[in-house]
Amino acid sequence: MSSMLFVFSRPPHGSINAQEGLDALLMGSAFTACSVLFVGDGVLQLVTGQSTDALGTKNFSLSFGALKDYGVTRIACSMPDLLARGLHKSDFLIEVEPLDAAGMQALIRHHDKVLNF
Repeated sequence: MSSMLFVFSRPPHGSINAQEGLDALLMGSAFTACSVLFVGDGVLQLVTGQSTDALGTKNFSLSFGALKDYGVTRIACSMPDLLARGLHKSDFLIEVEPLDAAGMQALIRHHDKVLNF
């Protein structure tokens, strides 16, 4: 069975990339083993307390809570990017596995396909 890694590197708002990535991840997990890695501004997608009222868009961030239910095997984030943004994994909606550079490289190598959103 092939495996897919979804890399979320963009902020949650300002474009539809983040929501499309989440939709693709949830759909892909129905067909193959999937993991997700949040890097760069992508780590902001998981921060609790987001409100999209002023933007007039749907707040899709609560859907991240369903990742385990959909069989997503690993949910990881970049530890350097957390630190650079003054965040801690306790700031997130869901449990994530912080990885250093070597851990992220190993995660990427472990998957057959990598998609970046």
